[in-house]
Amino acid sequence: MGRGGGILEKLRSLDAYPKINDDFFSRTLSGGIITLASSLLMLFLFFSELRLYLHTVTESKLLVDASRRETLHINFDVTFPAIRCSLLSLDTMDISGEQHFDIRHHIVKKRIDAHGNVIEAKKDGIGAPKIEKPLQRHGGRLEHNEKYCGSCFGAETSDDDCCNSCDEVREAYRKKGWALTNAELIDQCEREGFIQKVKDEDGEGCNIEGSLEVNKVAGNFHFIPGKSFHQSNVHLHDLLAFQTHSYNISHKINRLAFGDYFPGAQNPLDGVQWMQERPSGIYQYFIKVVPTIYTNIRGRTIFSNQYSVTEHYKSLELGHSHMLPGVYFFYDLSPIKVTFKEEHVPFLHFMTHICAIIGGIFTIAGLIDSFIYHGQRAIKKKIEAGKFG
Repeated sequence: MGRGGGILEKLRSLDAYPKINDDFFSRTLSGGIITLASSLLMLFLFFSELRLYLHTVTESKLLVDASRRETLHINFDVTFPAIRCSLLSLDTMDISGEQHFDIRHHIVKKRIDAHGNVIEAKKDGIGAPKIEKPLQRHGGRLEHNEKYCGSCFGAETSDDDCCNSCDEVREAYRKKGWALTNAELIDQCEREGFIQKVKDEDGEGCNIEGSLEVNKVAGNFHFIPGKSFHQSNVHLHDLLAFQTHSYNISHKINRLAFGDYFPGAQNPLDGVQWMQERPSGIYQYFIKVVPTIYTNIRGRTIFSNQYSVTEHYKSLELGHSHMLPGVYFFYDLSPIKVTFKEEHVPFLHFMTHICAIIGGIFTIAGLIDSFIYHGQRAIKKKIEAGKFG
């Protein structure tokens, strides 16, 4: 019993919170005000910490990008106010040697008037149908410096007969007593119909919206007006009227993104507009793509990209006539990737902050109250000493 009592006495001597008899408590007005103010402050800071705890924070890291055999997804929406849709083509190429010309898949083109209003929207591809070299009577295509002699498609009356226009094919069929029911399958009719379509779009612009899937290597994609004419070496008078290096490549990039959207993503080219002032040229954007991985609080991961960009205009008047006017986007990939991860503040951190708030404010409030209380007592004693003196 004695030993047990000695242990209890030792434990009692370690009490850091000695109790004071209620008879020795002295409550003051200043103490009440300080208690109320400190309680309100503690309550405010508690809810601030609670709000931070309930909200997520985003942690970022830089890592070496070791991914392989992936593709790069490009989303774009570009408006050309002075180039008709039928003259515009979209090509891609990369350093691995892969090339795609006049891309049509996953593309929507919109014919727009001078005020930007949509005239017609189609999902059947971008730009003009492929303009092949004219079909010769012998079945081949017209070669350079070769005389054009179009096929009459079985309606020739002699080996020397040529049908160089849609009307001549129709006349040859009429002489044979045949009906020309599928004019769209006749090379001459198809070409002349396209020429008329281009003429009908005179004065219009074009909005191009869609996506590309390219190899994850450095490369470029570009919008070039009239490229199909330049590549086909066509010498017909109507087509020559559209072959010009003075295209107005003024454009507005409504949206350009390399991958899916994630919270906080910023695309520096969104909304960028450029108006051409000189006769002809090439507008180039040099883009550095940074792979980005975003993981939200639910564990959903988004693989996307961010990018930075510089731009440059090159005039064709400076001797670069071998290049076609257009808008070029050259992209390269960064070897470093960025990861963003949404996280909650750990619960123990939250409790630590709450305890620090309560303990800190309680201690400071006690010091302030003690300073005021002792100051008041000292003043009171001086006043009393003055009276008795």
